[in-house]
Amino acid sequence: MTAITLRNIPPKLQEVIRKRAGKEGLSLNKTVIHMLEEAAGERTTTSRELHHDLDHLAGTWSDEEAAAFDAALAEQRRVDPELWR
Repeated sequence: MTAITLRNIPPKLQEVIRKRAGKEGLSLNKTVIHMLEEAAGERTTTSRELHHDLDHLAGTWSDEEAAAFDAALAEQRRVDPELWR
């Protein structure tokens, strides 16, 4: 792969890169590549913190509760044509 050397990176930008690299546990090189990909629209996802605080709720609804919830959502998603005139 071709190497590109960057010179005269402003100190504030260096700080941003170093902080992000530390936060994400990546090398400076990988961090800069990710930032360039994001800026170019080639990388749409960034690492997200994974939470498990609601795991105990997964799969606890009965079929009836799930159906009632889906019905309530369907009503909320109904478009009233009179409001869009």
